Amino acid sequence: MIHQDFINMKLKKILVVLVLLFTQITLAQRKTRADRFFEKGDYTNAAKYYEEELGNRPHKKVLENLSVCYYNTFKYRETSRYIKQLVKGKFIEKDKTYDNLYNFKLYQVLSALGDYETGLDYFKLYKNNLNDEIDKVQSIEIIEEFKLKNPDYSIKKAEFNSDASDFGAIKHKDSVYFTSDRNNKQLLGKTYKWTHQPFLDIYAVKVNEDIDTIGSVIPLPKAINSNLHEGNFCFSKDGNTIYISKSNTDGDKKVFNEKRSNNIHLYKSIKSNGVWGNLEKLLFCKNGFSYQHPALSPDGQKLYLSSNQEGGFGSFDLYEISLNSIASGDDLVNLGPTINTTNREHFPFLSEEGNLFFSSNGHLGLGMLDVFVAENIEGTFSNPINLGVPINSRFDDFNLNYFNDTDGLFSSNRLGSDDIYSFKQIGEIFIREYVNTIEIRDLETKEFVPDVSVVFTDKKDKEIYVNTLDTIAKFNLNLLAGSYHLKATNDKYVSGNMNVNVLEKQDQIHVLYLSKIPPPPPLPLLTPEEKVIIAKNIDVDLKDKDPKRFKMLTDTDGPPIIEKDGKLFFELEPIYFDFDMWNIRADSKLVLTELSKKLERYPNIHLKISAHTDSRGTARYNQVLSERRAESTRNFLALEVYINARRFTFAGYGEFKPIVSCPLMDCTEEEHQLNRRSEFEIIKY
Repeated sequence: MIHQDFINMKLKKILVVLVLLFTQITLAQRKTRADRFFEKGDYTNAAKYYEEELGNRPHKKVLENLSVCYYNTFKYRETSRYIKQLVKGKFIEKDKTYDNLYNFKLYQVLSALGDYETGLDYFKLYKNNLNDEIDKVQSIEIIEEFKLKNPDYSIKKAEFNSDASDFGAIKHKDSVYFTSDRNNKQLLGKTYKWTHQPFLDIYAVKVNEDIDTIGSVIPLPKAINSNLHEGNFCFSKDGNTIYISKSNTDGDKKVFNEKRSNNIHLYKSIKSNGVWGNLEKLLFCKNGFSYQHPALSPDGQKLYLSSNQEGGFGSFDLYEISLNSIASGDDLVNLGPTINTTNREHFPFLSEEGNLFFSSNGHLGLGMLDVFVAENIEGTFSNPINLGVPINSRFDDFNLNYFNDTDGLFSSNRLGSDDIYSFKQIGEIFIREYVNTIEIRDLETKEFVPDVSVVFTDKKDKEIYVNTLDTIAKFNLNLLAGSYHLKATNDKYVSGNMNVNVLEKQDQIHVLYLSKIPPPPPLPLLTPEEKVIIAKNIDVDLKDKDPKRFKMLTDTDGPPIIEKDGKLFFELEPIYFDFDMWNIRADSKLVLTELSKKLERYPNIHLKISAHTDSRGTARYNQVLSERRAESTRNFLALEVYINARRFTFAGYGEFKPIVSCPLMDCTEEEHQLNRRSEFEIIKY
């Protein structure tokens, strides 16, 4: 009996072991090769194997992980494809719900791909799920304002960029220090699984005043650079203390959190006798969270940083702490909801005036990360302002900092990989009113035009100033920077129009010159040539039926007039515009000047000026842009070559009448330029 009980007990133990073994094998089988690459952060290889899995049976988890793989490797078109499948429920599971974060990611990648109108639909859905609201129409207007505003900066790509990822540049004395994963020619060096590139290190290069390279790029010593990541950093003003974002380590070993991830922590090193000391971790860093992107206040007494520690508003927030508080073990102070959002805020920088520059994907922007500035008003940061183009693009723009009052450095991956750019501030970034003087003068005598009536409007045609001026034809206005329009009329003068571009500086003077109405020009002699009649297949009876039409068609002096579908057009070299612009180019000014000479000889000709854009941008934006181009063309003829503005009508057709169709946005730049054109139809003669 005892022997039988012993056997039964043994059999039960064997059965338990077999069950456990079977369970482990089953669980191991559920974790695919793609999952294992994904957990290690090797998103490139994970994506390859998830694509294979997706071809068999489209599971929700595969779509989620695949979209994360492409999102983290900056392949936004692929990201959008799989998130769209996810949000539309194109997977085999019956539960069609998904994490709200994917609505936000889809908003980001669609904006990066230029489709920010559709992207805003998902941003609105994302906000609604958080019990928050956005106005899509107002958001579109704000984004288009970012794109159309006069730039406050000029930028230039730095010479010392490589094919690798280069970012986080800071100028100190005669050198620029920056972070890069370029190959440092280390034999058998490790690579980072996420990027398949070497780990990030800090480098230095000597530059001149224009940030042109005058020395070799060299890595910082091993006291600073390790075999793991060294990322964003900042120096004290004397350059003897450096604060560094670095992989969390204990000695030379990585420290992992509960999810087996290696967080980023902040360290500092002090230079003594020209030698950097050992790196020392800052006391507030807690395992399980990341602390990165250090920046010092202008007085060097406070440290600013980005962290995802618990208790924030979501993802990464910006924090501050005094250096004395670090030593005392005090907690970080969150900068609050004016600055921080439920999404990511990174890369703080404090200007000499105490203004906070930072990057965010939570405030409304042009694409992925945008650079914002919050003005320091009596110790409180104002609502952030988007810096607009050219600092911001549809992609990641970050790590902006100044090294003097107007010049600085920032980073962007708008060309594919992270690159460093230098910039010069050429405008005022905060909203101010500026004194502007408007004058109306005689073109010949340069004297004031008496008894002139003026209408001054803003870009939405709202009347700001209306008056009939006496002998002194001028007035002053306090105006915000932007575009305005002036119209002036007098019975003895040709009516004048002028676009007034208010720049961000004081005491601007804008002068509109009016020309006196000239006597009608004498009719030119009619000398039609036989070869023109033959070449244009002109009916000889037209000379008697419609002598004016005959005369115009046979006139060989200046731009020819042609007939298409029964309508008359001036056959000109195309009036082209640069992408996203409406100013008349120098080459087109010559063409329009030649046209004006012929218009002076035909004073009864009235023209319809039609402007067209390419298909990039929204239809609404392109419509506005084309109208501005048509108006710019009319204004040039009226104001710079002095053709009576009453002889012109103008219209913008946006992207709806292209010469070259681009249904998939696959046109070349030359084809897009063909679509950006103006046409001149004779509607009356």
